[in-house]
Amino acid sequence: MGQKILVLIVIGCALALSACNTVKGLGEDIKSVGETADRAT
Repeated sequence: MGQKILVLIVIGCALALSACNTVKGLGEDIKSVGETADRAT
């Protein structure tokens, strides 16, 4: 029983960390698009 809980915690942490990286990457992409648009005008 305890081992199953530990596995679920590890999986949850991995998902949370990967989500943070995805959001960070999306923010950088949006920033890049905004900077490109500023240079174009």
